[in-house]
Formats: sequence, C-alpha cells, structure tokens
Amino acid sequence: MSQTKTSSGHGEAGPNSSGLSEKGLKAGSVGLLGAVVIGISTIAPAYTLTAALGPTVSVVGVHLPAIFLVGFIPMILVAFGYRELNNAMPDSGTSFTWASRAFGPWIGWMGGWGLIAATVIVLSNLAAVAVDFFYLLLGQIFGNPELGELRHVLWLNILTTLVFIALACWVSYRGMETTKTVQYVLVGFQLLVLGWFAISAFAHVANGTAFDATMITPEWFNPFGVNSFSEFAAGVSLSIFVYWGWDTTLTMNEEMKNPKRTPGRAAMLTVLIIVVIYMTVALATLSYAGVGETGLGTGNPDNQASIFAVLAGPVMGPFAILMSLGILSSSAASLQSTFVSPGRTLLAMGHYRALPKSLGRISPSYKSPSTATVTAAVAAGAFYAITRVVSENALADTVTALGMMICFYYGITALACVWYFRRSWFGSVRWFVFRFLLPLLGGVMLLLFFVKTAIDSMDPEYGSGSELGGVGLVFILGIGVILLGAVLMVVMYFRDPDFFRGRILHRGADIP
Repeated sequence: MSQTKTSSGHGEAGPNSSGLSEKGLKAGSVGLLGAVVIGISTIAPAYTLTAALGPTVSVVGVHLPAIFLVGFIPMILVAFGYRELNNAMPDSGTSFTWASRAFGPWIGWMGGWGLIAATVIVLSNLAAVAVDFFYLLLGQIFGNPELGELRHVLWLNILTTLVFIALACWVSYRGMETTKTVQYVLVGFQLLVLGWFAISAFAHVANGTAFDATMITPEWFNPFGVNSFSEFAAGVSLSIFVYWGWDTTLTMNEEMKNPKRTPGRAAMLTVLIIVVIYMTVALATLSYAGVGETGLGTGNPDNQASIFAVLAGPVMGPFAILMSLGILSSSAASLQSTFVSPGRTLLAMGHYRALPKSLGRISPSYKSPSTATVTAAVAAGAFYAITRVVSENALADTVTALGMMICFYYGITALACVWYFRRSWFGSVRWFVFRFLLPLLGGVMLLLFFVKTAIDSMDPEYGSGSELGGVGLVFILGIGVILLGAVLMVVMYFRDPDFFRGRILHRGADIP
C-alpha cells in the first residue's frame, strides 16, 4: 500500500493513492512491552473492577465470571479485525481512518466521533474518581475523616478534578517517552495490589474467616443461568465497558517499532492479560463476600459504588491503604494514558481535514499531538464541570451510556475490516477466519448489544432512574451524544467539504 505526503501535509494524495500519510509523530518510540503497559493502564483494572463489580453482580449474581467471559468474546473477535486493519494500513486515526477507507467518509467520521466522545466522557469520570480517592487517601494518612469528606464540596471537587485533568494532559503532551515512564510505575503498583487482594481473599476463605465464604461452582461460568435476556444484555454491556481501552495500543501505531505488527500483538496480549486479572479478582471477591444484599455482600446496593473501598479493610487488614493507593494510581494512570487515544484520533481527523486543520498540529519539541491533546483536556474538563453542576445523576447516566458508544464504534470498526478485505476473504483459510468470520461475528454481536441496550435504556428505570418526558436519561444521553456528532459532521461538511467528497482519504482497498 502506498503512503504519500504532499506539500500541504494533509494527506491530499494522487488519484492512485489511498490518501494515507504520516503526521509527524515520533516513530519507533514504543515497543511491545510499553504498548501493553499503556493498554492495561487505559483499561485501569483496579478502578474498573471497584466500580463495575457491584453493579454487574446486582444484575447477574454469581454468574459474574460467565458474563466477564462472554464480554471477552466480542472483544477478542473485534481485536482480530483491528489487527488485520492495522497490518494493512497503520494509521493513528484507527476507527476513523479504517471505516472511512472501507465505508466512506460519513460512516468513518461517525466512527471517529464515537471513539472521541467515549474517551472524553471517560476522561472526566476518571479524573473524578482519582479526586475522590485522593481525598479519601488524605483522610486515611492523617487519620482525619473530614479530609475525605472534602470530595463532596462541589467547587473544590470541580477545581481539583480540573487540576488532575491538566496534569494528565501535561504528561501526555510531553510524548510517549514520558507516558511510558509514568505508566510502568503506576500499572505495576496497581497490579501488585490487586494480586495482594486476591491472595488475601482466598486465604480468608481457606481459613474460614471470610464474610460469606462461597464455594466456586461450574454454575458461575454458565451464561445461560442468567434469569432473562435483558439481564444478560445489561450484564454484557457492563462487561464490555470493563474491557474497553485496549484499542489505545492501536492509536499509537505510527509511534511504534514495527508499526504493522507490534500494535496488533499488543492489543491481543492486553485483552488476554486483562481477562486473567478480571477472572482472578472476580472469583476471589465472590468467594470471600458472596452475592448477598447485606453487610459486605457484593449485592448490597450500599457497596456498589466502590466494592474495594468496602472490602479492602476486612480482606487486607492494616494494608488496606494500599488499595486506596492502588485505585488512585489506577485512575490517575488511566486518566493520563486515555489521552493517547482521543489525542491521536483528533490529530488524524484534523490532518485529513475531517475536523479543523489546527487539530493536526504536532509539538515540534515532543512530536506529540499538541492542539488535539489540549482540546481533549478542555472538552473533558468542561463536560465534567457542566454535568457535575447540573446533576450527579446526569454524570452517572452518561457513564452508563458509554456502553452504547463503545459498542457503536467497535462494531463499525469490526465490520469495516470485513468489508475492506472483501476481495481477499477466500484467498486463504487464515484470511477467511481473521478478515471475515471473526470480525463479522464480533461486529454483529456488538451492534446487537448496542440496539438492545438503546431499547432497554428508554425505560426511565434504567440507570439512575432519571427521565425526561418519560424517556430514560441514559437513552437520551447516549443517543444524544451520537446525534451531536452527526450535527457536527454536517457543520464540517459545509465548512470544508473535501474530506466528505472523498478527495482526502480514498475509499477502497489497496489489496487484491
């Protein structure tokens, strides 16, 4: 495949070219280990598990391990599609670029928007979680619970959150070398704490000192034991969210050593490592606390906001403070590494003139997306401040709606793989499996979950129970964000139509 540059630097290539071009990022700055660490960091297993274990158990009970495995299936299927697309055309725009080449500019633009919207919302939520645990940690260190309560002071909460976002933006702005250094420390620490927690929980079960010692049975791994398809779909939607973020490894492809191979391998390794972590911690937690709705039970509504904040003390004893540090480091690490994805997607969209050209600027000192990274930080800060002032329910429901956006753009990208490689489906058994069958199954599964979740979320009882005009707030926020992207896309068409007329990125495959 040819990749060309023109004097404009915006990918306007000749008629026989794909239109893809490099963007000035620092090539060769990330290896396989660094990419996997950043991928794990973006997923943030400590933060994600403490926030998702309780709500998922409330829906599917002891079938939590089964639902985690079911959620893993579309992720690994889609990851195969991402790998094939990256091998053919490594580009930091990932979903945006690949869907544009496969389906044309309009669908490509919406795929990119889905990624950007999801990551900006997650950035604001990650910062908020980091702030909560920052003040809780201060209270633990100084033995003053009142310090922990400072997180509930609205103006101070918002101000501290904006500071966290600004610090993470600064680290990301300084490029991949700084990002890697920070992530090695933060990711290593949170994995150590999670391992400590799991071993301690199993030890309590073995010694007869667990809160509600529950024997692991094969039924825990049976997804068909869930009461209804709606509960099954809701559980899978939550489990998809806990895996989300591995595709960050692909957005760094232009900065990696061996950009056609390393990103795909990093994505596969990241997903496999995460499923092992999740299964281990989930089994340890259920074995120790059970699924009851009282006391330390994982089904207790009072425990669902942060299951580790409740269980760390009983399980880890005097070392419980390490869990607070682990979750703080997890959310802080993910806050920083999550900037990688929207920064590079915005960079690509600006570079190819699907968004304002200024977003395509590269820092001359750090060879990182300068304007795009700052733009993502400003958007995340503004989103958090506005939703936090309006309603805590609005912020919580927007996070719940993330599942829809994730299914939306992952599904589009997986099907882009199928369509882009349509001429080579039957070229070999490998191509049939990895370019057609697996991404097709993954993409269809995710889009079905998107439709099912959208329908279910129209019920006002879905999520926090908030509604507007009798329609659930989760549906309004999820679909509303997607429709906002459609409006911005039309605005960009009238402002600079060349991308939308196929003059920048050219639709069609460069392979037989």
